[in-house]
Amino acid sequence: MRFIIYGVGAIGGTVAAALSLSGQEVIGIARGAQLDAIRENGLLLRTPGKTARARFPCVSDPGEITFRPDDAILLTMKTQDTNPALERLRAAGVVEQPIFCMQNGVANERFALRRFANVHGVTVIMPADFSTPGEVSAFSTPRHGVFDIGRYPEGRDDHDDRLARALEGANVAAFVTPQVMQSKYGKLILNLNNILEATLGLEADTTRFAGLLRAEAEAALRAAGIAWRGVGAADPRHEALMRPQPIEGVSRAGNSSAQSLSRGTGSIETDYLNGEIVLLGRLHGVPTPANASFVELSARMVRERLKPGAIGGAEIDAALKAAGVPIAA
Repeated sequence: MRFIIYGVGAIGGTVAAALSLSGQEVIGIARGAQLDAIRENGLLLRTPGKTARARFPCVSDPGEITFRPDDAILLTMKTQDTNPALERLRAAGVVEQPIFCMQNGVANERFALRRFANVHGVTVIMPADFSTPGEVSAFSTPRHGVFDIGRYPEGRDDHDDRLARALEGANVAAFVTPQVMQSKYGKLILNLNNILEATLGLEADTTRFAGLLRAEAEAALRAAGIAWRGVGAADPRHEALMRPQPIEGVSRAGNSSAQSLSRGTGSIETDYLNGEIVLLGRLHGVPTPANASFVELSARMVRERLKPGAIGGAEIDAALKAAGVPIAA
């Protein structure tokens, strides 16, 4: 199995480097300064235990790859970039190869299944950063992360098993899970907090806002008849397999949404995280004003090119109050 990593950022870069360093055949698809850096010097993977440089081919577009039947395509871009990426894969002649949605949110699998029959979900629990071209950092031990893998909408097949074995060999704990979307909905609930860190900053206490977002999400999921299960700290595998640790000389840039704002990418994934809850609420008659307020705040931050931590708690309180959300003191 050859691995095509589409989007060599924090998650895609860590996975690409780890697979390559473990002896797997990897091709990356990247852009801009990251593409240039990988082509020139490879990709440096920093972890709490060591630093290693992986070297693998990297291209700017799927059309530069001669796809093989044994390829596995790992989508690791943000959801707002998924549809254009899928169109580029189709234009490059991809038809039957497995597509693994190694991404936050639950919309990517539906996007992919419209175009391709062989679609798989992957729940990613991996504290990783990308801020400097040519370098990625993974901040946990003993494993880089914990992944659940399964066919979409449910089931398992040999592609899942082969990817899991490759990831295990690359120091990522991987579990084949026929009900993978239950895991992905659990991760969605965790990711509702991404925008809290992005608005308030990495060190802020976001507990009271997080409770509001989660309560709305659980009500919307129940109304939609969607099951979920706990991941991350709520998962008994988490403590044994993935303990966050510092990396000497490297500061955490924050979660994926905060990283997007820090780098000024011009987009953010909140529409597919908190926005997913807003969508379910509107479809099933469940009010979700807190999540809707943070979707609007995220759009403002992108529009005004604000950096993480630029919106304070008092401003958020005012926005939530205007939306009719009861705010505890």
